[in-house]
Amino acid sequence: MPHSQEVAQPSLLSVQGLTKRFGDFTACNAIDLDIRPGEIHALLGENGAGKSTLVKMLFGVLAPSAGSIVWNGEEVEIASPAAARKLGIGMVFQHFSLFEALTVAENIALSLDDGSSIASISARARELSQAYGLPLDPQAHVADLSVGERQRIEIVRALLQNPRLIILDEPTSVLTPQEADKLFETLEKLKAENRSVLYISHRLEEVQRICDRATVLRHGKVTGACDPRQETPASLARMMVGSEVAGVSPQAPVADGPVRIAITGLSAPARTPFAMPLKNVSLTVRAGEVLGIAGVAGNGQSELFDVLSGETTVADPQAVSLCGQPVGRLGINRRRLLGAGFIPEERHGHAAVSTMVLSDNLLLARHRSDAARFLGGGILRLIRHGAVKAAAAAICREMDVRKSGEDPAAASLSGGNLQKFIVGRELDRKPEVLVVNQPTWGVDAGAASRIRQALVDLARQGSAVVVISQDLDEIFEVSTAIAAISDGRLSASYPAEGMTREKIGLLMGGLHGMEGAHAH
Repeated sequence: MPHSQEVAQPSLLSVQGLTKRFGDFTACNAIDLDIRPGEIHALLGENGAGKSTLVKMLFGVLAPSAGSIVWNGEEVEIASPAAARKLGIGMVFQHFSLFEALTVAENIALSLDDGSSIASISARARELSQAYGLPLDPQAHVADLSVGERQRIEIVRALLQNPRLIILDEPTSVLTPQEADKLFETLEKLKAENRSVLYISHRLEEVQRICDRATVLRHGKVTGACDPRQETPASLARMMVGSEVAGVSPQAPVADGPVRIAITGLSAPARTPFAMPLKNVSLTVRAGEVLGIAGVAGNGQSELFDVLSGETTVADPQAVSLCGQPVGRLGINRRRLLGAGFIPEERHGHAAVSTMVLSDNLLLARHRSDAARFLGGGILRLIRHGAVKAAAAAICREMDVRKSGEDPAAASLSGGNLQKFIVGRELDRKPEVLVVNQPTWGVDAGAASRIRQALVDLARQGSAVVVISQDLDEIFEVSTAIAAISDGRLSASYPAEGMTREKIGLLMGGLHGMEGAHAH
């Protein structure tokens, strides 16, 4: 199609000079963007570039400070998500908006305005989820579901609203490659039906593969546009950050150091009807090693993390050992005092309290391990606010955390910047043991590289690191050894040097005895 004709095609959505200010901080600065019918349009940028703020204005969550939104040729004010849905705009947020006490079907019902019965919604959700390869049990309670399963709810919920435009904010960040492929088939079907997709992702290979056009934001402004199919992941990353993105310097295999993490023949019952029991799990990680654990969402990753961190204790103290000590019956604070650090997958509510400022979140996580540094003496044990704030500021500098104030609330940070702070909070202690679940979920290329390099560097300094991740690129980048978890069973670990995606795929599918592979 000639370029002139392409430009002349009418827009489904057009924004002109769209601006959003929070006090003195301008999150979006005079943004122009147009989305055509039947196209998949990528929105690219670093964490904190303004992407989430922009799409929240398009979905009626935030009111613009200036500028206009034109929908199907008419200027509109989108006062609420309900108004956006009525226009024909659907959205899947990066951070889920689900009520944990309700079932899948009940959560979906809350966003539908057609008065359908729960039984009807259950049937429609089950049919749609099966058709698009996003399996869901409509009767399951959200509290019992993995992050990957919760993401499926959001996608199915948006699709049930039959949108003309669907906004997807990091939709594949917790999906396996196979699940992502199914999602891409869904997007192609929507495109063929002349629907449009605004696609936010830090996985630049995906953007190249499925997107027709891309708009790039940096520091709240549009800095460029391109056809991503004519670019490379490296050139797209350079457009996003304004410079080259450093690769991760790999960790060389290490000589046998002392065992720092060990689980021996551990079985643990499921804590809820929808959780995954652990079945005869064993693993050993030595000083200087990074064990990468791959797996499809919901196969026991969270349960394994909880057993390692002490959120779930076990009857046999010898079944789990950290830093040379049996810890099966010890809780998370006692394990931290031994020199262990833990980073859970869910940032908001688990790794951080959203409404608290960063320094208070630091204090919550480290008041026991840093008592001498952060707490005063005497009966009242007064908090040394200066020491806590100085430590939080140092972590932000070290991890390049972009924030709008000196000590803002965790909720005010973009997902990637909050993740950098949480990772930095643990690394700052230089733990002998670090267990991290989904370290770079929803994080841009530059931040992901910084976090992964920090994990590798920690191992080089003699720590033992476990990285539980659904991102196979990440597993290959950081690991010295690789295992997979499937149906609550952990495979043996294999040297990363000899591993391939095909071998990991077999392990993820539960085939734990691979010919030609030599387990540790």
